Amino acid sequence: MSDGSHQQNGHENVPSRQRRRFEGISSRAYEHPADRSALVALRKLTGFDTVFKALSGLLPERSLRLLFLSDSVRVSDAQFAHLNAMLRDACYILDLEKVPAMYVNQDPQPNAMCIGLDEPIIVVTTGLVELLDEEEMRAVVGHEVGHALSGHSVYRTILLFLTSLALRVAWIPLGNLAIMAIVTALREWFRKSELSADRAGLLVGQDLRASMRGLMKIAGGNHLHEMNVDAFLAQAEEYEAGGDLRDSVLKILNVLPRTHPFTTVRAAELKKWAESRDHQRIMDGHYPRRDEDRDTSVTDSFRQSASSYATDVKNSKDPLMKLVSDIAGGAGDLGGRVRRGFGGFAGGSAGAAKDTAPPDGRGGDGGLGDDSGDGSRGDAGTGGDA
Repeated sequence: MSDGSHQQNGHENVPSRQRRRFEGISSRAYEHPADRSALVALRKLTGFDTVFKALSGLLPERSLRLLFLSDSVRVSDAQFAHLNAMLRDACYILDLEKVPAMYVNQDPQPNAMCIGLDEPIIVVTTGLVELLDEEEMRAVVGHEVGHALSGHSVYRTILLFLTSLALRVAWIPLGNLAIMAIVTALREWFRKSELSADRAGLLVGQDLRASMRGLMKIAGGNHLHEMNVDAFLAQAEEYEAGGDLRDSVLKILNVLPRTHPFTTVRAAELKKWAESRDHQRIMDGHYPRRDEDRDTSVTDSFRQSASSYATDVKNSKDPLMKLVSDIAGGAGDLGGRVRRGFGGFAGGSAGAAKDTAPPDGRGGDGGLGDDSGDGSRGDAGTGGDA
């Protein structure tokens, strides 16, 4: 690894402070296990992405490129030079040979995305540029470069195309069920890929506080003087551990329509990874190399993914996950625990039902649909990454 100023594409870029460089780093170093297993499997399907690149004329990618070129500002030495310096620096730190094109799009909604089959395009909105300071923005640019290095832009575009194609035949009997299964699986992967990209952003910015500040601003706007990192992370703790089984069900319903994890959850996950041995090993220069990717075992990757999910369930403080863990461990009196978990709803007495009904008499679960209806709040688009 090396630090300090550097030359890339004939252009000198001097970071505002020295940062470590990860020469030849594989994206496997920072990818969430569930994201990594899916990507390893896709990469082993020789020719899979080549076929779809050949069909790129059928995809909206060409029109998007023309749209951004004609109606957005392309980042360069002459335009948004400070973003251009961050982009080059991020590519240097993660050793991404070809610097992606980057555009600033007029949109008050803070957002960013990385799309494209042949060549990734990074787009950031004016709302995001105006919201974040230099170090916070550096983490976001690193986040998007992480998407590019992982190949998320390729596989996201392909899978979104496949999903769109499948939706057109949803009229086939049982088609909706099949489509929902596909969409749900895709969104689960998207959410994990966002955790991966957050880690890449930390490797580029190398400032956990800046990454935390950026996530807080995305959640609460430009009012840092009114916010506190510890209190923000405490929200994630309360979100995971609070409530009963009814709240666990609502959490699932709220997150299903989303392509991104909730912001407090992202912050907590990133802090946990920053304090892990895996992150420290990367910072010490011990990480998987890109030239070893072809030898990666799909079976091993899926095993690591399964192990990660099992560990998450075991360590989770969520009431439903605790129940699942107990079932796996053969705990007794599960029926009683379920009844208690639902606050007496399951098999409860009439008096208990009366006590838990809301004042308007709609019944205890009357708000279920309302609570889950805005689960996609904050997702300006499927490809948004901010």
